[in-house]
Amino acid sequence: MNKAKIALVGIAAVAGITFAGISLAGAGGSDDDATDTPISGEALDRASAAALEHTGEGRVTETEVGDEESYYEVEVTLDDGTQVDVQLDESFTVVGDEADEDGENDDSGDDD
Repeated sequence: MNKAKIALVGIAAVAGITFAGISLAGAGGSDDDATDTPISGEALDRASAAALEHTGEGRVTETEVGDEESYYEVEVTLDDGTQVDVQLDESFTVVGDEADEDGENDDSGDDD
């Protein structure tokens, strides 16, 4: 009987560790914002100005250094509530932009 209890406890422990590992892996992959580094100081001022000039309106709502698409990324929320991610290089030149699908009023409708 003791061997059966020990085996059952061992199986339960392995199952618990496996479940915890899967849960942690899933949580880490779903929130990449937790590792984002915001732009700060003079770079924040310059990046914000470049992004707002590019969009022509709105307010800066989020920033990131070392974005996967560019050196800087500045999220601008436009007056109508939509969001645009503006990508900038190291000299604050706009190298791209895209509508953020997670915008407050994402009613864009896919015309693709």
